[in-house]
Amino acid sequence: MIDLPLLTTKVEAIARAAGAFLREEQQHFSQERVSLKSLNALVSDVDKNAEKQLVRDLQEILPEAGFLTEEGTITQRTSHAYYWVIDPLDGTTNFVHGLPIYSVSIALMHNDEPVIGVVYEVGMDECFSAYKGGGATLNGTKITTSPTDSLADSLLATGFPYYDFSGVAGFQKTLEYLYPRTRGIRRIGTAAVDLAYTACGRFEGYFEYGLSPWDVAAGILLVREAGGQVCDYQGGNAPIDSKSIIATNNGVFEDVLKVIQVSMGNG
Repeated sequence: MIDLPLLTTKVEAIARAAGAFLREEQQHFSQERVSLKSLNALVSDVDKNAEKQLVRDLQEILPEAGFLTEEGTITQRTSHAYYWVIDPLDGTTNFVHGLPIYSVSIALMHNDEPVIGVVYEVGMDECFSAYKGGGATLNGTKITTSPTDSLADSLLATGFPYYDFSGVAGFQKTLEYLYPRTRGIRRIGTAAVDLAYTACGRFEGYFEYGLSPWDVAAGILLVREAGGQVCDYQGGNAPIDSKSIIATNNGVFEDVLKVIQVSMGNG
């Protein structure tokens, strides 16, 4: 039987170590190290080296687990009941442009459900973590989602489409509805941090489409363990590969879901 609290502590240390590597690399990073995986999807040697470091360290603490990784330095997902889903650098575009908001995201999955989630936001030195049934914490202090129950008093987060523009019209309708009915909408450039900030109550909610499993796996558990709700645009359970996500506190969940479903043509 895996000791989830103990393992979570070890994952936090691994995430912080990877974050220290990223922080050091950004100080002397140059654009010449950037390449393009696909439209607006940037990658550099930093992403790949950070991923290799994470894989090495995670293999040491749980040798039987497989991996699903963004940069594909190792892929062993399907034959393992336990597997890690890792994003070594969520917010690569921020990183390469010198912005201080980027993160390391690590989730441990068991039978395709997250049981550990750690998001380390490097610039603010904030480590968000959760394990199934254990609640969520920020640098060791318990966190919960916002108690706000009104859209008018809510600050929401989203991510602008950058490669999948199939839902732009519905996305624009969603924004048009929410602009005058909320305190604002933020786009900070890392889905993992958007979810972590929703978990600790800085955002009342977050929504986005066109995502990958490593963007959201850890954050989904953070929000749920902090008392929030998570679903996809169809209102389903939001498996990590569902491509869309709505994550909010309990107070505005139904409102946000309805707005998005009507605007995006799902309701």
